[in-house]
Amino acid sequence: MLKKWFGKKEINRTITVKAPLTGKLVALEDVPDPVFSEKMMGDGIAIEPFDNQVVSPVDGEIIQVFPTKHAVGIKAENGLEILIHVGLETVSMNGEGFESHVQEGSKVKTGDPLLTVNFDLVREKAKSAVTPIILTNADQIATMKKLENNEVQKGVTDVIEVTVK
Repeated sequence: MLKKWFGKKEINRTITVKAPLTGKLVALEDVPDPVFSEKMMGDGIAIEPFDNQVVSPVDGEIIQVFPTKHAVGIKAENGLEILIHVGLETVSMNGEGFESHVQEGSKVKTGDPLLTVNFDLVREKAKSAVTPIILTNADQIATMKKLENNEVQKGVTDVIEVTVK
């Protein structure tokens, strides 16, 4: 009882990751890039985007915004680390077509805008617009359940349920 009043705030070890984009869910194994399909960076899902907005899939903190704005790292309140890698081979675009709405250290809530992306330009200049969402700290994950969906809505549709150790 006293710990409840005076101890550390209990954190919820299980969270549900929402879709950061509106689009069609793609199995990570089907992403046409072995770094993602062979889960070299971690497990997760991918989305073929239908619109140009990328939002936060969880409540947390931005831990990285790549200088080329093609990827954003987020640390959820339970310690889960998520990388949103917009498109494939988009680093070569050097930020062209990408607008960031956050910076490292920004606190975000589920659904907050992270990036605006010109996906027409991505489809023209990069290998693919398919966007992997990777859970990068696998050693901290106790359980992970990918939720069955086909089309997902950014900030609304549940895509992964994760419990951290």
